[in-house]
Amino acid sequence: MTKTRVAVFASGGGTNFENLVNKQVETGIEIVVLISDYNPAYAIQRAINKGIDYIVVERDKYETKADFESDILSVLKMYRVDYILLAGYMRILSADFIEEFPRRIINIHPSMLPDFKGANGIEDAFNAGVNQTGVTVHFVDAGIDTGEIIAQVPVDIAPDDTLADLEYKIHSIEHQLYPQAVKMVLAKAEEDKQ
Repeated sequence: MTKTRVAVFASGGGTNFENLVNKQVETGIEIVVLISDYNPAYAIQRAINKGIDYIVVERDKYETKADFESDILSVLKMYRVDYILLAGYMRILSADFIEEFPRRIINIHPSMLPDFKGANGIEDAFNAGVNQTGVTVHFVDAGIDTGEIIAQVPVDIAPDDTLADLEYKIHSIEHQLYPQAVKMVLAKAEEDKQ
């Protein structure tokens, strides 16, 4: 069976990226390139350690967002990418970019969407004093964290949890849920083809 060629986009530490790399066999994916918009991102070091190609495309080197995204699309074509997995990528993709990969861009978000959208989902939930948050994997659409939900897992916030405790809980769930959700999406896409 041919593996699904995947690009992972990351702006930060890259723990979800590395986890996906480690679970390529069970998910049926082949991560062919890491794309980062931030040169010091530790995700790049993780790509080097794992022998995965990486490319840094920094937004501030481009006049327009369209030019920036056009270069990313060129890289994706060069690598013959089937799916894009966002793993802590801190940029909003344009509707035009998303149209190039309809229902083939997946994101993981550290809350029970639609609650606590945006860049600081864990901190926002913690500061709100709620007793439960979660992890969501969803398709990317033109809104911010508004795409169709693929899978969700709730995470309890204990009264004595610190922000660090909550981050640890969320990341543990992310590392289980993201590969499972990707596998589910690919199985469904395969089914739909038949």
